[in-house]
Amino acid sequence: MEFHTVREFRDKATSILRSTEPVFITRRGKLAGVYMPVADGELPLDLKRQLFGVLAEQIRQEREEKGVPETEILDDFNTWQKERRAARGRR
Repeated sequence: MEFHTVREFRDKATSILRSTEPVFITRRGKLAGVYMPVADGELPLDLKRQLFGVLAEQIRQEREEKGVPETEILDDFNTWQKERRAARGRR
């Protein structure tokens, strides 16, 4: 188990992220975050599902706070996708 300040993490992130053991990041003596290395580089499926659920909920809340309807986001994505395909010479 390693402990690093936010400043140390900022300055040495590449080497710190090579750690094979958990790394605790502190800010002003309080825990700010944890880096947990994954042995095979793949997250377990149940963790992926949980993470997806948390992120989806945060995005939903932010979207509602800003008053952006989901259909507007989907329309923007479809437009972007069509433009990207056209730029690559696809239909």
